[in-house]
Amino acid sequence: MQELWSIYHYEIPEFLCEFAAVPPMQRLKAVGMNCGCEYTSFPRFAGLRPYSRFDHSLGVALIVWHFTGSVEQTLAGLFHDVTTPVFAHVVDFLHGDHMKQESTEAGVAECLTSSGEVMELLRKYDILLDRVSDYHQYPVADNDAPALSADRLEYTLGNLWNYGFADLEQIRTVYENLTVESNEVGETELVFRTPETAVFFTRAALKNSQIYVADEDRFAMQALADLLRRAIERDSIRYEQLWTTEDVILNHLTADAVSGREWETFTRFARLLHSPEKPKDGYWVNVSAKKRWIDPYVVGAGRVSSWNALAAEEIKELKDLSFDVWLSAEADGAAEEKLEVF
Repeated sequence: MQELWSIYHYEIPEFLCEFAAVPPMQRLKAVGMNCGCEYTSFPRFAGLRPYSRFDHSLGVALIVWHFTGSVEQTLAGLFHDVTTPVFAHVVDFLHGDHMKQESTEAGVAECLTSSGEVMELLRKYDILLDRVSDYHQYPVADNDAPALSADRLEYTLGNLWNYGFADLEQIRTVYENLTVESNEVGETELVFRTPETAVFFTRAALKNSQIYVADEDRFAMQALADLLRRAIERDSIRYEQLWTTEDVILNHLTADAVSGREWETFTRFARLLHSPEKPKDGYWVNVSAKKRWIDPYVVGAGRVSSWNALAAEEIKELKDLSFDVWLSAEADGAAEEKLEVF
């Protein structure tokens, strides 16, 4: 995903290279953006490029730097995911917080404080910890959905490319159409200059939104959360190890006979099963998902949904989407295999 970095900004400034090299950031190279779905055999996730929380975080920082030139805001963007656990939002499912996805965001200041390398660099650049430990204070870095921020922009562009919904030139066209202006309520926001580009981005982003809430996505994340819960109960892994790296967790899972079999089954999930009611046998889940969409602001025109009927209708379709179905899966190469316990 590094091909996107040169679109976000023509170079990575030296201070950003230094902060990106600290251990808490380097850990994120082994934490994926696709929340464990990429380990399954569902066709929807086949062939995805490696896309890590490090890739995303540095991308966010470059976007913030490009549009603000502020070292503090840039570092806040860089560090916003520094406490993300393995498999990312799967741990929100583990906590029962998957509809808000807030449980994995806490502790950024504590994480940075515990790193001698981070604190040394903050002293070197004479930067206060509280100026870089909460990106919510900077509207270009983060704001309330469905407005556009650097965080929302980066993972949208990254996934548009990864899922094949846009090529690099289309992504460049979108990015170069953006500027920073006051929105309809006087708040600073990343906004589009022209309606046509804004409509393309809005509708393309909704393709991502459909994947984020797809049956395969919801099933895989809940199944992986349940797998991790059972592994913790069996002491195959320890809860605190969720804040290491995915390779560490996989080594522990595969070293345990029971967890190893469950992980192998998880990786072989290839076909979904659906039922309007919960069957008596097998592993079935009924799970909702957080619906995400972006309704960007266009200079002189307002929010896309306020004047583009097609985009407005597609947003409504996402908002009205029902999750009233029970889901299970068949493992690749074993159509008759039942998931009695998973």
